[in-house]
Amino acid sequence: MGTPDSGRGRRSFLKIAGTAGATGLSGLSGCIAFSGNESSDTITIAAAVPETGRLAPVGKEMLAGYELGVEALNEGDTVDQEVELLVRDDESDPTTLRQQLQQLTSNNDVDMIWGSFSSPLVMSGSAYAENNGLPFLAVATCYQEPLVSGDKEWTYTPFPKTRDVTRATTGMLELVPESDRPQTVGIWEENSGWGAEMAEAWDTKLSDAGYDIAMRETYNPGNEDFSTLISQTESAGVEALVGCPQPPDGITAMNQLNNSDYMPDFIEFVRAADPQAWWSALGEQGNYVTMCPGWAPGMTGNGNEALLDTYADRNDGETPRVMVGVGYNLAQTVEQALAAAESADPESVRTALDETEFSTVIGEFSFDEHGMPTEGQLSAASAQWWDGEQRLVYPQTEQADELRFPIE
Repeated sequence: MGTPDSGRGRRSFLKIAGTAGATGLSGLSGCIAFSGNESSDTITIAAAVPETGRLAPVGKEMLAGYELGVEALNEGDTVDQEVELLVRDDESDPTTLRQQLQQLTSNNDVDMIWGSFSSPLVMSGSAYAENNGLPFLAVATCYQEPLVSGDKEWTYTPFPKTRDVTRATTGMLELVPESDRPQTVGIWEENSGWGAEMAEAWDTKLSDAGYDIAMRETYNPGNEDFSTLISQTESAGVEALVGCPQPPDGITAMNQLNNSDYMPDFIEFVRAADPQAWWSALGEQGNYVTMCPGWAPGMTGNGNEALLDTYADRNDGETPRVMVGVGYNLAQTVEQALAAAESADPESVRTALDETEFSTVIGEFSFDEHGMPTEGQLSAASAQWWDGEQRLVYPQTEQADELRFPIE
């Protein structure tokens, strides 16, 4: 393992160019990493993800993306070592996650750690990696505050952040013709750190854009009765409802909305609507709800075509769910960092992460001093459920679909 180095600056001013391209996983055909270090034939990555528990539906889909990306990496010629991904079930629990990572790093010569799903689990993995001086990469976390307030030297999150999600919300609403566009917004605020951060960001961003924030009410994670919230939302005349509930909570809320006499014209449930479990539980009652997973089928370039083709070949022509693409993006990021690194040493990999410009299925970006994609670089791809499929509606690429509005 590496040694923590809290005195090191996160970034240098030099960028390693030329990582953009779209052949295979990353388009870096012919680049060979670690030419000066042949001490190991294997790069070992440890990951704990939720395969059971409340977050299992999204965790399993993200893991499918990890595995598909590692497979593509090993089939390519970008990195000359074999990459081995060791995965344990964190059971959707931060304490279990730390225990699983402890076992993996104690029993294996681990070079890098990959994150779980959701901010509490990701931050638990980040703390472990920081203490052990190992590069830590994670997606599926938008929460900015722990990244900008902590002294993190090893943590990188190639994924849109709260600021990007709220910008995408405004972008989606602007797709509705101005004469029909909803003006009255309601915010359901989960009683959590990220819930508060998202609610405040939505409040500010949408207010600045001219929308009327008619209500902002808090609920607790695991809530099983949304009737009061629904009544408050209806009384406030909310036309557009936004929130970031966990998947089980969002499904419960949508069931209860459908059983009420009220339905907003527009709903964005970030996180809750990401997994297949949404459609499995709700069917047509989950139609036209939007989400902001950061990737969706319809994104183009940067390996998207290869991802869709490979997934379809191996899954009877199916289209991957959004979290598959998100996980695949992380593997692409790592491949490009390994290709740019001088060795598999954690310090060398960290330097490559700091200095490389990345091109992945979610877009093109570089990391800022907090290990987040530089502000404004990612479009925060947003999708909408249509008849069992997650359709890209923002940004409006040539493969995107029109936003269905209003919810019927």
